[in-house]
Amino acid sequence: MDLSNLKPAEGSVQNKGKRVGRGQGSGKGGTSTRGHKGAKSRSGYSKKIGFEGGQMPLQRRVPKFGFKNINRKEYVGINLDKLQEMVDSGKITDTVSVDILYANGEIKKTDLVKILGRGELKSKLNVTVHKFTATAKAAIEAAGGEAVTL
Repeated sequence: MDLSNLKPAEGSVQNKGKRVGRGQGSGKGGTSTRGHKGAKSRSGYSKKIGFEGGQMPLQRRVPKFGFKNINRKEYVGINLDKLQEMVDSGKITDTVSVDILYANGEIKKTDLVKILGRGELKSKLNVTVHKFTATAKAAIEAAGGEAVTL
C-alpha cells in the first residue's frame, strides 16, 4: 500500500457535479451549459404540455366530430332476468327499490336505474326505480306486479 492507491471510504464522497454560472475560469461560465438563445436558455422557462415547438399540436391537428351532451343522464340497466335471478336466490322477496339494489351490490349509491325488458319475470314484484322500458313495464304488470317510477 502506498499513496498511489489510497481511496476514500465507500460512500463518503458525494460528487455534486460541477457548479455552473460561477465565472469563466470554472469552464462552466458564460452560458452556464444552456447554449445560445432560445426559450430553454432563459430563466423561468417551463415546457408547456402538448407544446411541439411551434408546430401545430396534435390536439389541434386531429379533426373533431360528434356532440357531447353535458346534461346527459346515464342509467344503469337491469334486466328482468336479473330480477328473477335475485328472487330465485332469495335476495329479494316482493319489493324492489333502489336501496335494495344498492344493498345487494347491483348498483352504486348515486346511480339512476332503468329496468330493461330482456328475459322473463315469473314473480309478482313491486318495482320502484327511475325508469322502465315499455316491454319491462308490461312484463311486470303481466306478472301481477306494480311498476312505480320515482
